[in-house]
Amino acid sequence: MLKLISWNIDSLNAALTSASPRAQLSRDVLDTLKNEDADIIAIQETKLPVTGPSKKHLEALTEYFPGYAVEWVSSEPPARKGYAGTMILYKEDMKAEKIVPRIGAPDTMDDEGRLLVLETDDYYFVNVYTPNAGDGLKRLGDRQEWDKRYADYLAELDQKKPVIACGDFNVAHQEIDLAHPESNHMSAGFTDEEREGFTNLLGRGFVDTFRYIHGDVKSVYSWWAQRIKTSKINNSGWRIDYFLVSDRIKDRVKKSEMISSGSRQDHTPILLEID
Repeated sequence: MLKLISWNIDSLNAALTSASPRAQLSRDVLDTLKNEDADIIAIQETKLPVTGPSKKHLEALTEYFPGYAVEWVSSEPPARKGYAGTMILYKEDMKAEKIVPRIGAPDTMDDEGRLLVLETDDYYFVNVYTPNAGDGLKRLGDRQEWDKRYADYLAELDQKKPVIACGDFNVAHQEIDLAHPESNHMSAGFTDEEREGFTNLLGRGFVDTFRYIHGDVKSVYSWWAQRIKTSKINNSGWRIDYFLVSDRIKDRVKKSEMISSGSRQDHTPILLEID
């Protein structure tokens, strides 16, 4: 059985080195993840420099996750510094090759460290931090192009061996995937265009494992807005983090759920167990 975790950490440096109350909440989540003893942990929005994790970061990660190899990709020029970025930790006895794909995405999206892949003998493990459509939907056109390119890329991998894809997809797919669909149809992450992009992705041969296991269950979310102080208390959330698998291995999925992040707002980690 493989146990896999995905989490948008919203700054690895802050989580590992800051003394703020929020950083302490992040470290509490890391303690929870440590106890899960997962085979692979995918992290999004690391916000690390081009050079990646520092010696201090790596030492801290080793304390939490001894016996794991670490792969990462950061945002690099011409993209913004200290922006986006992804990381994968995996057990050292796993045989895996790192791939940093470029998918022909628009603007600087291919330079933002948004895609990191492990290839094993049996499957591809894909960690993604999908670009946000932005304030005023200013990046929506580019986001739509990203969605097309990403779907093409996953479908290409799927022709070779099964795919397990996870991360922050920055879209609530259906109305049951957010608390207030009625007032969010023009909000980034719930536009018709982004939802259609996700529908198209699933149509290329992939399954949303959470819906596959749980059906149309409501009020289960993976993200609560930080800027609204009561969003988590009121469970006014969105489900925008996913584990997808190739159609042909969906029957091997045993568990797909959220891991509690306590009172910490923003993203909560998600878990997949697959045979």
